[in-house]
Amino acid sequence: MKKIILFGATGNVGSYVLLYLIDYFKDKGFEVIASGRRKTDFFEKMGIKYIPVDISKKEDFNNLPKEEVYAVVDLAAVIPSYMDDYDAQRYVSSNIMGGFNILEYCRKVGADRILFSTTVFDISNYAQEGYVLKPDLPLNFSYKGDHAIYVITKNTSIEFLKHYYAEYGLKYFVFRFPTIYNYSSYQYYYPNGVKTLRPVYRMINNAMKGEDIELWGNPNYSKDMVYVNDCAQMIAKAIEVNKDTGFYNVGTGIPVTLKEQIEAIIDVFSPPDKKSKIIYRPEKKATGGFLMDVENAKRELGYEPKYDVHALFSEYKKEMELKRFDELRRKN
Repeated sequence: MKKIILFGATGNVGSYVLLYLIDYFKDKGFEVIASGRRKTDFFEKMGIKYIPVDISKKEDFNNLPKEEVYAVVDLAAVIPSYMDDYDAQRYVSSNIMGGFNILEYCRKVGADRILFSTTVFDISNYAQEGYVLKPDLPLNFSYKGDHAIYVITKNTSIEFLKHYYAEYGLKYFVFRFPTIYNYSSYQYYYPNGVKTLRPVYRMINNAMKGEDIELWGNPNYSKDMVYVNDCAQMIAKAIEVNKDTGFYNVGTGIPVTLKEQIEAIIDVFSPPDKKSKIIYRPEKKATGGFLMDVENAKRELGYEPKYDVHALFSEYKKEMELKRFDELRRKN
């Protein structure tokens, strides 16, 4: 049976993508195998094969399958939003050395293709209100700040992908991630190393209590809001596609305004008899979103986004009740 190895299976995105791939390929002659740095029995309790691998240690790869490996999905990465104590070496170890070790594993076992996630911050200097980011834009990022080394290491890994395709014929597909929306019981992130409640959870928590929600800046400021299952759909279709390479923005291609986002949150989470009210604060600045062009993913992969902003937050509410991944999320 052909095998799909997913690195980063314990992560916020990886855990959802794993379950999506298992369901998508269940009757197609593929076995999906999870891998991550953490030692856990979480997946085995669900009947899913899990092999712990620290991708920065090449000896760990000896524990992985050697035969019938068709596709490798690399979602393993140290990312800025969860780095509470800045250490650039961790990016190098994970994204460069770890990425190289994954490529060597692909080469040795004769994998057909590798799928790799990179960051929208590689072209973030183009971003301004209303500007749609094309997948083939030349790199344009800041060499300053907590994202710089992260972006540089991701870009380096993509150069490795090109080399392994040219030298060994290893097919590669790159996915540029903006924020991938999915529910997590851990509601914080670490911009510039400072523990901060994510704005989307502040809004959700207020909505659940029927409290006012502030809308900062322009109510019509828009961004792409892509649910994790649409991201997973794109990855699944790239595993099947009859192509050698591809570079895709992950998104829906549909702008969502701040007003539409908050209205959806209120509709999904506020009690029927105590709906939150929107308090407009135009004097406060709101930024951080990206508009993504996904037309080549639709054309080449047959990708069709399924989740609008209301469906996205409805999934958040379901996951909040199911608590499927609570065991994998940080507690402090």
